[in-house]
Amino acid sequence: MKRRADHEPGYVLHSYPYKETSLIVEAFTRRFGRVGLLARGARRPRSTMRGVLLAFHPLRMTWSASAELGTLMSAEWGGGQPSLSGIGLMCGFYINELLLRLLPRDDPHEALFDAYGMALTRLSAGEAQAAVLRSFERRMLAELGYAPVLDRDASNGAQIDAAKHYAYEAERGPVETRRSDGDSVISGRTLLDMAADDYGSPRTREEARRLMRTLIAERLGGQTLHTRSVLAELQDL
Repeated sequence: MKRRADHEPGYVLHSYPYKETSLIVEAFTRRFGRVGLLARGARRPRSTMRGVLLAFHPLRMTWSASAELGTLMSAEWGGGQPSLSGIGLMCGFYINELLLRLLPRDDPHEALFDAYGMALTRLSAGEAQAAVLRSFERRMLAELGYAPVLDRDASNGAQIDAAKHYAYEAERGPVETRRSDGDSVISGRTLLDMAADDYGSPRTREEARRLMRTLIAERLGGQTLHTRSVLAELQDL
């Protein structure tokens, strides 16, 4: 069945050349999720889409599709969005790569779409990048059905105690342990801070980064995130 979307809000996650004058565009849209689109002639000098199909800018896109890859008919600016720069730009590429690797095509997630737009706004405003990334990662996992357990002990349902330590099991959640260090060990304080989206503590930022990296790796199934390697070289994000 042929599908059509008119002036659909969306963002370009990635694009690459196709033949001499066209582009293949991977877009994240509000009502349709991630979609693959062929932008015919978008690289021609006089194309109305030339210079518009840029990452991190809200767009309004019109396309039709009768197969997995649709045909993009128009794209126009959907509103103002300050440009990302420096490490904030790399954080944006990291978020885009997460969505490309983990979000199936044609799987709508309107709440995640809104969270993505908010993450870009926060990054462009110069907010602490680690806090923005952890907040988005947590929301993304929740939207995909893998919400991290942060408020209770997975073994007995007891409330997390800020003074205790927990071994975090990817498929279950935190389980109280007497150990205070190790790759899978996380403090109760960090779990509670993460539940409140509070990343003010350096210890919380470090332990949250380690935990989210482990949980996302479970979902990636051995795939490597190239942008994460770049961020690791720049700073601990």
